[in-house]
Amino acid sequence: MPTNAPKLAPEHAWFKSSYSDPGQNCVEATHFLAAPGIALRDSKNPTGPALHLTPTAWTAFVTHLCEGPVTRA
Repeated sequence: MPTNAPKLAPEHAWFKSSYSDPGQNCVEATHFLAAPGIALRDSKNPTGPALHLTPTAWTAFVTHLCEGPVTRA
């Protein structure tokens, strides 16, 4: 992890969406400790990399998900 990466919450603070399937296809999220933002990771690889999102990027991501799939002509 880069040295300038925000410090993440403890392991127990990661959470899964209530919409996650019962299998292993889950994304986990947590909040940064010292800066605003969210981190996402693959639940199957908890020691792997995490995607760090600013509050603005997180809002855009969730908004896009809620809009549903894009249909192309």
